[in-house]
Amino acid sequence: MRLDAGAKNAADLELEFAWFAQVVDARFKRYFGPPADALQHAGTDPLGIAAPSLSGARSDFAKLLRRHRATPLERLALVLALLPHCKPQLLDIFHTRNQTFDRQFTEFGGQRDAAGDFTPTGQTLAFLVAGAALAPRFALQSLFEREHWFATERLLHLAPPEPTPSLQKGALAGVLACVLALSGEGLALCTTGRAPRPNLGLDFPARPLTTALQWSDLVLHPGTLAQVQDILVWVRHGATLMDGWGMRPKLRPGHRALFYGPPGTGKTMTAALLGKVTGREVYQVDLSLVVSKYIGETEKNLARVFDQAQHKGWILFFDEADALFGKRSETKDAHDRYANQEVSFLLQRIETFDGIAILASNQRENIDAAFARRFEAIIYFPVPSAEQRLQLWRQSLPGQARLADDVDLSDIAQRFELCGGAILNAVRQVCLGALDDASHCITRDALQRAIARELDKEGREA
Repeated sequence: MRLDAGAKNAADLELEFAWFAQVVDARFKRYFGPPADALQHAGTDPLGIAAPSLSGARSDFAKLLRRHRATPLERLALVLALLPHCKPQLLDIFHTRNQTFDRQFTEFGGQRDAAGDFTPTGQTLAFLVAGAALAPRFALQSLFEREHWFATERLLHLAPPEPTPSLQKGALAGVLACVLALSGEGLALCTTGRAPRPNLGLDFPARPLTTALQWSDLVLHPGTLAQVQDILVWVRHGATLMDGWGMRPKLRPGHRALFYGPPGTGKTMTAALLGKVTGREVYQVDLSLVVSKYIGETEKNLARVFDQAQHKGWILFFDEADALFGKRSETKDAHDRYANQEVSFLLQRIETFDGIAILASNQRENIDAAFARRFEAIIYFPVPSAEQRLQLWRQSLPGQARLADDVDLSDIAQRFELCGGAILNAVRQVCLGALDDASHCITRDALQRAIARELDKEGREA
């Protein structure tokens, strides 16, 4: 449960804000104070003022810092970006005016809106870290490179001021002029602990996959269920294996699984239940918004999904994965070459994804062999046995319906080889019929007609 996530974050942020106030006080005393006072407060670098120890804290904010072994400089940047949202009064000191020139201190940087509210920029961070010294300022650029965890976690970035100055991209001046901007996800993680779900669209072509069913409703072959439960073991112990046991340099991040088998055997339901029992978000990738006839667009669309899902612990579910992860063909023309490039791109992205990626297909052989070598699990979902079909019939029929005396579910389960999806479709049809004739009774004839319809869909005879 995450009901107290906000309270945990708040308690740890209060400690962090108190530390920030000490850094500001020391910096101002050294920068503006008389020489004797400056010597007294010489330890103004964030590295010289001990940040609060959050080693035992359980907040999402503290876990984020521990996961990346955040330095005092990184913590200071993060706190500075949080203050306008959480405790803007701690920034009031930056409204101090230069009496000599009757203007704001240039050293403080910052952006001021029409209401006079102060938003920190890179220059604000540089002043706190370095005062007027140059060398520490140069180190600030590394915080905002693409490889830094601020960027990889889509947490903190530099937002150019309006109007954007004509500065060379990546230059120190450009860094100092930009606003320290937290993403919506970053702000939620550090405050309430619950980020808003992304909306389905071109920017995020995936939709939440949920279920009202429980794990006990899952009816699978024992061997299939055992392999699915191995994914739960990864969720429970994967982080300890990678970091606590030092296996991160040796193993790929995340977990990849292929679910294959006939339609209606529970592949999608299993993915949804894995999210439910582990407390993880599950997103089903919408292939209609991903696959594009234009060169390079499919890769871009998939990149948006992987970029937003990285470091979130989400489960990404690719139904009918053949459309994206199908076999590469012999290169005969430009179309084949670009299609093969798409597969190569997906290989790279799925291999570096640190969440759980589940691909579902009716046929295992339709998936490119290069993907198969990268799966931690390849799980077959067979047609349920007669015993499992009987369990599915009993679980699917509502308690409000009455079975006629001539209905023998054991006989029906034995005679008709149906998957769980087909059984649910048949139950839907007979229940609607029982409601329509006001009898609330399900007869043998009605069941057989519904079963015959399902078999006909598959090209089989009753």
